[in-house]
Amino acid sequence: MPSTQAPGCSLAPRSLWLLGAVLLVGASARPANHSSTRDRAGRREDSEILPPDHLNGVKLEMDGHLNKDFHQEVFLGKDTDGFEEDAEPRRSRRKLMVIFSKVDVNADRRISAQEMQRWIVEKTAEHFQEAVGESRAHFRAVDPDGDGRVSWDEYKVKFLASKGHNEREVAEKIRNDQELKVDEETQEVLENLKDRWYQADNPPPDLLLTEEEFLSFLHPEHSRGMLRFMVKEIVRDLDQDGDKQLSLPEFISLPVGTVENQRGQDIDDSWVRDRRKEFEELIDANHDGVVTMEELEEYMDPMNEYNALTEAKQMIAVADENQNRHLEPEEVLKYSEFFTGSKLMDYARNVHEEF
Repeated sequence: MPSTQAPGCSLAPRSLWLLGAVLLVGASARPANHSSTRDRAGRREDSEILPPDHLNGVKLEMDGHLNKDFHQEVFLGKDTDGFEEDAEPRRSRRKLMVIFSKVDVNADRRISAQEMQRWIVEKTAEHFQEAVGESRAHFRAVDPDGDGRVSWDEYKVKFLASKGHNEREVAEKIRNDQELKVDEETQEVLENLKDRWYQADNPPPDLLLTEEEFLSFLHPEHSRGMLRFMVKEIVRDLDQDGDKQLSLPEFISLPVGTVENQRGQDIDDSWVRDRRKEFEELIDANHDGVVTMEELEEYMDPMNEYNALTEAKQMIAVADENQNRHLEPEEVLKYSEFFTGSKLMDYARNVHEEF
């Protein structure tokens, strides 16, 4: 389903999916609530070759959780320094106002939906470019002969080596078609990865991935086909009646586990409230009470121009206290936790000084 063009959109008409291609050439058990980058362990090691569970700038995680940090990712891009929990408040306020000035293209001290839309697209492109660079480094690690194509067996050897297996022994056994002794969990991961490998292998399939195909293997948001595959996986996991679409009860179904205390009940209530809002206001485009794979795919597409405008309007509405459909410095500072993940105090007293 093609992306809908928003009326009055001032973005250049070229397809944003082309932007992903340009960047590629230029850079050659569900928990009780959302997934959060602040809760995830530190950065992935350079040797890590598994597809990431979290995709920056994408609204759902690979397992169907809401991306709790999405608004911060599309507002800050890669520039998150200065908004850590222990950051000096004055410095954080000043930096937030610098960002405000960059978003406010016409310098009228107000951020419009179109200005925010442009900014979201720009920050999403930053995440795309970062993913391209990481993928290129990982591709080199799994392409030992440097021929520009990686076979499934080459990847399998590197993957098992990263899990503690002897790389030479694994390579020898694969070469001689001998049985590999791996535990049940690792075998299951391998089977899922091979299925994903097949999906990333553009026709005619040869089980050899080019650098571009390997990028879509690691980051499905870079490929329409792989994004569709990711959507199918999410629907498969959440779909309880097998109709290959999601009803509201299926989408907001509570996490596995029994609520044992009030804190657990509060967490579950938050889960239901947030997912219901997302389903009804954003994902179910025609408001018929069910979400099709096509609707979910459009919702998750990070390079969808209409989505960027919708997101811009929603972000403004969160902090627009004077209801003028714009963001002003005082409002951004007051709602800093929404935009940056950090709560900056004394916003009104400091706004003019920081600006």
